[in-house]
Amino acid sequence: MRLMMFRSQGGDAAPHRFGIVDGDAVADLSGRLSGMAELIGRAGAGEAIDITGAERHPLASVDFLPPTQGVGRVFCVGLNYAKHIAETGRSPGAHPSLFLRLPTAQVGHRQAIIRPAISDQFDFEGELAVAIGRGGHRIDPADAMDHVAGYCCFADNSVRDWQRHAAQVTPGKNFDASGAAGPWIVTRDEAPAPADMVLTTRLNGRVMQQDSPGTLVFPIDRLIAYISSFTRLQPGDLIATGSPEGVGMARDPQVWMQPGDRLEVEITGIGVLSNPVVQEPAGGGGLPAGDEAGM
Repeated sequence: MRLMMFRSQGGDAAPHRFGIVDGDAVADLSGRLSGMAELIGRAGAGEAIDITGAERHPLASVDFLPPTQGVGRVFCVGLNYAKHIAETGRSPGAHPSLFLRLPTAQVGHRQAIIRPAISDQFDFEGELAVAIGRGGHRIDPADAMDHVAGYCCFADNSVRDWQRHAAQVTPGKNFDASGAAGPWIVTRDEAPAPADMVLTTRLNGRVMQQDSPGTLVFPIDRLIAYISSFTRLQPGDLIATGSPEGVGMARDPQVWMQPGDRLEVEITGIGVLSNPVVQEPAGGGGLPAGDEAGM
């Protein structure tokens, strides 16, 4: 199944809806289940979910939202591909390098990501994100994959100079609408095994990053075990598993995203997350006049 959150276009009073993709439409389950967390939890448990009679919304006419917007937390893993660690001049750590992203830092598929006015170092980072379907505390690595509901594409884009202001990377990872997630969660029963996935990041059609999540330094089961050792994981939590080599910061010459660019993160069996890049107005305040986040 493909699980998604969305907003109907044309003045829909509901802030967000959720459902299951059915062909070229989404079956709206907003009135049938308590929320996206329940849908993810039930899907993660392998339950059959009846969409008979549910209202359909054509995918072409909805605004995609991050698939766990307002539902769970976003845990991000840094330096989790050996070649990316090498291109940064660092050495692998004994434990995963973790940081959090705020809900406001992600937009959905087809929505604009914003290049902040106060920096020209806006970098791309394509990743595989894991959606937790069954919560747990201090999960054994041997049981960890049973807690996975599915996977989505993730763009953990960074504002590099702000990331380096101090030892903590939080500012550079949390500019409003700087990253993206989506277009949906593909349930684990229908997704390839991570070792069989290929992650590709394209900027304006040019391949910038490509690797398999099967080569992660800290694989998914270890990430779930480690994170759940200090916090109880909940249905709807996302774990962005890290970005491969090829980031703009490490290139010669360096490559930074510019207004008018298009960023795509594609993962085998999951789909393509596509976002245009727009410039924040000089005075701040979000999208420039005339631009639509749902484009």
